[in-house]
Amino acid sequence: MSAALFGVLAVLALVAALLVFSVDSMPRATFALLASLGCAGGEVVVLGLPYLGVVVVLMMVMEMVVMAVFMVAYMMNPAGLTRMSMVHNKRGSVVVSAGVFVALAVGILLVRWPRRTGGRPGDTTFQLGESLMGGQMLTMITLGFVLLATMVGTTVLATHRGRYDRFGDDLDRRPALDPAGGGVGR
Repeated sequence: MSAALFGVLAVLALVAALLVFSVDSMPRATFALLASLGCAGGEVVVLGLPYLGVVVVLMMVMEMVVMAVFMVAYMMNPAGLTRMSMVHNKRGSVVVSAGVFVALAVGILLVRWPRRTGGRPGDTTFQLGESLMGGQMLTMITLGFVLLATMVGTTVLATHRGRYDRFGDDLDRRPALDPAGGGVGR
């Protein structure tokens, strides 16, 4: 079952990766890349590293969604959906990517892969965390919360008015003072 799931995820990851260079808009390419990297994270889960797989998926989801939001907000064409080519220097990129693929495939076939010694660890999540963080796990957890609080605080401070500002300080202003006509408080 694991081998079949791995194969399905591999094919989906490859198809989505090809779509990145086939679609004609930046947001579509972004979500195709998200699908490809999500399948790659799923493969990591299937390989027995659930924590790392979930981290890969969560990280890619957040990164791609933020990228799509910024593209829609700041691109010159409406929502970034105007037709455009996602590939520049097509001949050169095909030559380079084919060369890299051949080099990696030859490397996979020629490398002497090590044999497993000993048994599989009981808790791969703990082993991975210990390998990556060592004694700094508490520091990294604290840093994660600080970064999250910084992002939320920055967003709150960047908005010049809140959700209920149009109703006044005591929330009793009727009708609401909308900054643009045609809103809820017409």
